[in-house]
Amino acid sequence: MRRCMDSNPSVTSYPDIAGVAFGRKGRIIALVFTCLELYLVATGLLILEGDNLHKLSPHFGFKIGNTKMDGRHSFVIVARLIIMPTLWLSDLSVLSYLSFGGVLSSLIVVICVLCVGLSGDGFHKNGDLINFKGLPTTVSLYKFCYGAHAMFPTIYLSMKRKSQFPIVLIISFLVCTTTYVIMAILGYVIYGEDVQSQVTLNLPTEKASAKVAIYTILAGPITKYALTIMPIANAIENYLPVKYRDNNIISAMIKTSLLVSTVVLAIVFPSFESVTSLSGAALIIIVSFVLPCACYLKIFKLYRSFGVDFVVIMGLVVLATLVGVVGTYSSIRETFKHV
Repeated sequence: MRRCMDSNPSVTSYPDIAGVAFGRKGRIIALVFTCLELYLVATGLLILEGDNLHKLSPHFGFKIGNTKMDGRHSFVIVARLIIMPTLWLSDLSVLSYLSFGGVLSSLIVVICVLCVGLSGDGFHKNGDLINFKGLPTTVSLYKFCYGAHAMFPTIYLSMKRKSQFPIVLIISFLVCTTTYVIMAILGYVIYGEDVQSQVTLNLPTEKASAKVAIYTILAGPITKYALTIMPIANAIENYLPVKYRDNNIISAMIKTSLLVSTVVLAIVFPSFESVTSLSGAALIIIVSFVLPCACYLKIFKLYRSFGVDFVVIMGLVVLATLVGVVGTYSSIRETFKHV
């Protein structure tokens, strides 16, 4: 992606790369897939909020007309009410600074889970070390964790020393991978096969360390939702007639509509694991692998010769496509099981 950006100074975003490679249609395709990815991420944030609030208050629930909603669904609606004011902010810089605390919050959660294991739950649970039936879902979830490629152009352009971009990527990858591996090991040795899609749902709420972990997780969606949904809202506004652009009322209506639609999706498909794995398999595979590789081949015209670069890149595309198809099928099947 960096080489694609360096090839054309007019490139400032992920859709721009696709636009240089494939024209207007390529730009639209890239924009659609990145927006869909962010849309499912936003839905996952609401599910995350609802599940963890339900963990703290398992008996909570209310009625809408004659319909009684269970705790998780009720808390998704509560989360919507909490998040809604952040969508109407004209300046999201405050949320950006708070969202930066996500790195720190990940470390806090890991430490808290470790403390729970040391203080009573122990590290003695047993389970299957390898479960091949769950492999497609696992791969999709890992892809979700590493799916930030659409933001790389923005990060690259904002760097003062762009030559250090590869080092930043390597360090970020190592930190993320280390955190994921530690959390996976802790969840496995503490809870075994009983571990849930969110390890915080396994934590005993009477322990202080568990409460700190859950409250830390709860803070994330509040600060991140508006930032996640903003690119989608901006994309929609850019395709409106000129007279409706830069209109605060129209902008608020678009963001509120997106929030309501993600709430409905989070209620209909309440499985955090299924939504995130579907995003990883169906969308992030395309955004992170297929499209960047296709753009690179097109921009540098590597498809005209069968060199080493062409063979390696095509191998990645084929492998990513295979993983995406299998993972998408598995994720859709699991998603409808939880409806």
